[in-house]
Amino acid sequence: MKPAFSVIFLTTLIGAAQGLFLALYVTGLLLAPSPELSAYLVAGDLVVLGFSGLGLLASFFHLGRPERAWRTATQWRSSWLSREVIVLPAFMGGVFLHGLGHYFGQGPVQLIGLLTALVCLALYVCTAMIYASIRFLQEWASPLTVANYTLLGLASGFTLATLLAGALAPELAAGYALGATVFTLAGFVSRGLSLLRNARLKPKSTLQTAIGIKHPRIVQKSQGFMGGSFNTREYFHGRTAAMLRGVKWSFLLLVFPLPLLCMLAGLQAGSLPLLAAAFALQYLGLLAERWFFFAQANHPQNLYYQTVA
Repeated sequence: MKPAFSVIFLTTLIGAAQGLFLALYVTGLLLAPSPELSAYLVAGDLVVLGFSGLGLLASFFHLGRPERAWRTATQWRSSWLSREVIVLPAFMGGVFLHGLGHYFGQGPVQLIGLLTALVCLALYVCTAMIYASIRFLQEWASPLTVANYTLLGLASGFTLATLLAGALAPELAAGYALGATVFTLAGFVSRGLSLLRNARLKPKSTLQTAIGIKHPRIVQKSQGFMGGSFNTREYFHGRTAAMLRGVKWSFLLLVFPLPLLCMLAGLQAGSLPLLAAAFALQYLGLLAERWFFFAQANHPQNLYYQTVA
C-alpha cells in the first residue's frame, strides 16, 4: 500500500497524546491532591489537547472533500473509521473537562478521568481495528496490529510524560521513565512478533490462481497500457526492497534502544535536552514504523496493477 503521511501523523500524534493522558491519569490517582499537582496536570492536559488537535488537523489532509467530514460518523454501526471519528472528539472533550476540573479544583475530576481513560483505550482499539479488520490484507489482519498501536502509543506517551515531568516536576520523571521503558520493551516484543509473522506469510492469491494457469514461472511484463493509473499510484508504494529494509532497521533503532539510552542518560545527568532527544528520536522512529506498516501491506490487486509498459 502507498503510505499516506496525513494518516501517519494522525496515528502517531494521537497515540502519544493518549499515552500521555493515561500517564497523567495514573499520576492523579496515586498522588495526594495539591495545587502544584493540579497545575502540573492542567499543563499536561493542554499538551494532550495540542497533540490530539495536530493529529485531527492532519487527518483533514486525507479527505477529498473535508467539508463532508461529518458524514464519516454516520456508519458507526459497521465502520471502525466512523467509531474513531466519534471517539476521538469524545476523548478530547474528556481531556478538556479533566483539565478544567483540576484548574478550578471542582467537580468529579476522578470520575471524569476514569471515563476519559476508558474512552482513550477505546480509541486505541478503534484506530487499530480500521486496519486489523481488513482480512484480505494479511499483514494487517492480526491481533498484533491492535497490540502494536496500543503499546507504541503508550511508549511514546510515557516518554513524552518523562520530558514534561523533567521540565515541570522532576520528582515524577523517574516513575514515567519506568513506564516508558516497560511499554517500549513490550512494544519491541509485539512489533518483533508482527515482523516475524509477516515475513512468513504466504499469499492466498497468486498469478497462477488469478488466471487459472498452474505453470510455476509466470511473470507479468505489463498491465496492458503505457501509463500509470489510480491503482498503481494508490495501492503500491513504488519503493525498492532495499529501502524497505533500511526503513525497518531505522525504526527498530529509533523507536526502541536509542530513546531508552537517551532517557536513562537524561535522568542520570538531569538533562532536559537528553529527555527531549529521547522523545524526538522515538517519535521520528514511529513515523518510520508507521510508514513501514502501510508500505508492507500487499493489496491483492497488485497482482495485476504492478507494472506499466
